[in-house]
Parts: sequence; structure tokens; C-alpha cells
Amino acid sequence: MTSTHEPADEPRGGLKARARRQAADGGRPRSRTTPAVVRLLVLATFVVILNETIMINAIPRLMSDLDVTEQAAQWLSTAFMLTMAAVIPVTGWFLQRVSTRGAYATSMVVFLTGTALAAAAPVFEVLLLARIVQAAGTAVMMPLLMTTLMTVVPEEDRGRVMGNVTMAISVAPAMGPAVSGLILQLGSWRLLFAAVLPIAALITWRGLARLENVGEPHAGTIDWFSVVAAAAGFGSLVYGLSRFGGDGTAAPTAIVFTGLAAIGVFVLRQLRLQRRGTPLLDLRILRHTTYALSLLLMSLGFIAMLGSMMLLPIYLQNLRGLSPLQTGLLVMPGGLAMGLLGPTVGRLFDRFGGRRLVIPGSVGIALALLGFTQVSATMPYWQILGLHALLMVALATTFTPVFTLGLGALPAPLYSHGSSMLGTLQQVAAALGTALVVTVMTGRAEARIADGVTETLAQLDGMRLAFAVATLLSAVMVGIAFLLPKRAGSAGGSGPAPSSPGAGEDEATGLNLEPAR
Repeated sequence: MTSTHEPADEPRGGLKARARRQAADGGRPRSRTTPAVVRLLVLATFVVILNETIMINAIPRLMSDLDVTEQAAQWLSTAFMLTMAAVIPVTGWFLQRVSTRGAYATSMVVFLTGTALAAAAPVFEVLLLARIVQAAGTAVMMPLLMTTLMTVVPEEDRGRVMGNVTMAISVAPAMGPAVSGLILQLGSWRLLFAAVLPIAALITWRGLARLENVGEPHAGTIDWFSVVAAAAGFGSLVYGLSRFGGDGTAAPTAIVFTGLAAIGVFVLRQLRLQRRGTPLLDLRILRHTTYALSLLLMSLGFIAMLGSMMLLPIYLQNLRGLSPLQTGLLVMPGGLAMGLLGPTVGRLFDRFGGRRLVIPGSVGIALALLGFTQVSATMPYWQILGLHALLMVALATTFTPVFTLGLGALPAPLYSHGSSMLGTLQQVAAALGTALVVTVMTGRAEARIADGVTETLAQLDGMRLAFAVATLLSAVMVGIAFLLPKRAGSAGGSGPAPSSPGAGEDEATGLNLEPAR
């Protein structure tokens, strides 16, 4: 009788129901293939994230073609980041209230609209608007991918699948500068968008043709006060941090404190809404010690990665005289290594757990950044390439287990909120990493110039100090790594996570309140 009813249940439960049946299927081994829904979302995520860094090398061309200043042109990246920071906090609510296909269609159609508008933009203002529209679509894709993955992939196979996800989200930003450098050699900056448009359209069409819904959407109202507070808070924080390193610090500091105040209001509002069960971003995710530690470690890792991505092009182009394309090609091997190692790291995670990967990975990050504190005007290029590759490989060894451990520590109803928090803090960490290294480098260089040192030597000294600060942050990562458990649901290093409220859980919420050991 069971087999008679299963086909009828399939359309209603979709992949989620199928996963539940497989979990209860007498312990027989599952197929270790990545679900089709995850493969489709990984491909779409790769395209939209590639677009995030593809503009880096186009700034000089845009300044000339559209007759804008460098400060104005930088807004194409700043506005993208601001929009991501403002939209991502809303995705936790959004993903629980629409179907998988609905969220996918919304994200990709918005992204395609922005891409088409950018390719045809007649003036800078239209191009800026197009980048904002693109970012709004991109902001939904990453939380959608993570939430779907955690729902349909069994816990024992998540490391391998998360490794494939890491490959997409790591290779894409690393390839962006190199791809844009190559395209700009062929023609106008409009080709950057014209090349992405048909690829994104094909992926959208294939995805809508084959994508299955995961889980069931839940109807609910949205608290618009929370939306405004989140957008104002996280947007102001990211914008204020991005302003550091320019002229003066008073205005950026005021903007940052304004953002922090708005975030404080947002947090208080969510704590109040949680008592009614309808928060925009459920902050109970932070009660899970493993998730909170993973969130902190990931944020420090993004600060290190984005800080180095900011410093190395300045060093290679301004002080060593390389072209943007040469710079992109020099750092691309590290980015490719980071991405291609993702599946291997994922399989190792499934076999050995997180601690054995995160500890050596965080140590490798610290060693690479320590090596960069010795940059000079004559450091061999092979040494720069080697240090950058070590940094990227160490980040890959760290990010895949941290993502998997952190989200795996949450109960299923909180996956979308956990993904949204991760995405939001990625944007904040990116802005903070950039602001930190630029501020430290600029301040040190100005002090050295005042002492009578040449500008080149002063900049090198500033870079060395900035890398030293990043090294100190990576040392904190090493300490956090020792606090993480072997598995997301482990107590004492092994064992499955409890499936119902019991020891170590809050009876009302079912949340695991026991500290990771």
C-alpha cells in the first residue's frame, strides 16, 4: 500500500518529502549525487556572483566613456554592495513565504532586467540604477541556494555538496577581474553585460524548466518597520565603512554610528516580534553556539580575503607597474585553486569532521598573511603567487567546513534566517575588511611621508602594517577554530543532533542551547 500512495504524494512534498522517505528507508545507503535543484542553483549563483567583481577593471574605461570622476565610478561597486546589505536581511522572511521556483524566478528575472539595462545604459545614472537592480536579484540567490541545500541534502553528505557550492562562490569572484580584463581588451565595457546576458537567460530558462519546489511556503505578513530599519542600518554601516580611507574620517564615523544605532533598533524590534513568532530575521539563530562561532570565524575570514583582494591590486599595479589584466592573471591561480579544492575539502569534511580542517586552514591563513607583511619593491612574483595561492587554499579549507557546521547546527525552520545572516555579514565583513586595510595603509603612509620617507617606501610600509593587522585577526580565527565541534550536531565531538526538544534544548522553541564542546 505504501508504494501505491508514494507517487501521489510526490507533487505535494517534492524533494523534501522524498528526502524524508529516504531517511526512514531502513538505513539503506543513499545515492551520493548532488540533487538537481542544488546543481541548478549553484550554476545560477556562479553567474550572479561573477557579476559582482566583473566591474573592478572597468573603472578607468567608464571614467573616460561616461565622463565621470573616479569617486563617482566607484559607486558602481559601492551601490551594489549597499543594495546587497539592505536586501539580504529580508530574504529570510521572503524565502519562507514563496516557493523555490518563485524565489528563483524573481531573483533571475530581476538580475536579467538589471543586466539588460546596464548593457544599454546611455548615461552613468542609468548604469548605476542597473547595478542596483542587479544587486537586488543577486541578494536572493545565495540564501536561496544555502537554504535549499540544507533542506534536501542529508547531513552525512553536506560537506561534499557544500564543497561544490564553495567552488562556485569562490571561483566566481576570483575570475571576475581576469574575465573583465580579457573582455575589455576586445571592446567596450558594455560587452561585460552583453556577454553575461545570454548566459544568464539560458540558465534561467533551464532552471524554470527543471526546478522542483522544496518544502511548502508559509503565508505571513511583513513588518515594514523592520525592513526600513534593516536597510538603513546595514546600508549605512556598509556605506560608512566604504568611505574610510578617503578625505577625512568624521563623516564616515558618523555614518557608521548612525548605521549601528539603526541596527540596534532593528535588533530590539526582532526580539519583540519573536514573542509573536513573526520576526523579519529570527535572532534565535545566535543562541546556537556552533552557529555563532562559525559566523564570527567566517566574518574574520572574509575580512582577510577582501582585505588582501584590495591591497594586492594596489601593490601590483601602483608599485610594481602591472596592467589590470596582468594583475588578474597573477591572482587567478589562487582563486581557481580555492574553488577547485572545494569538492575535495567537502569530502574530507564528511569523513573527518570540521575541526581537523578548520584548524590547519586558519593556521594557513595566518601564515600567508604573515608572509605578505614582507612585501617589498623587489619581491619575486612567484613568491607573491605562492603566498596568494596558500591564502586561497587555506580559505577553502576553512570556509566549506564553517558554512556546513554553522548552518547544520540550526533546526530546519531557521535555515533561511541563518543563510540571510551569513549573507548580510559577508557584505559587512567585505566593507570592514576594505575600510580597515585602506585606513591603516593610508594612515601609516601619511605618517611616514611626514617623516621624510619617499612615497613608494611609505606606501610599502603602510601595506606591511595593514597585512600585520590582518595577521592578528587571523590569529583570532585560529583560537575560534579550536572551539568548534567535529560535527554540527555533536556533543563531545560525535553523535547526531537531537531531533526533538530534550536535553540541552529550549522546550518552547526546540532550539539547541547547549554550548558546543
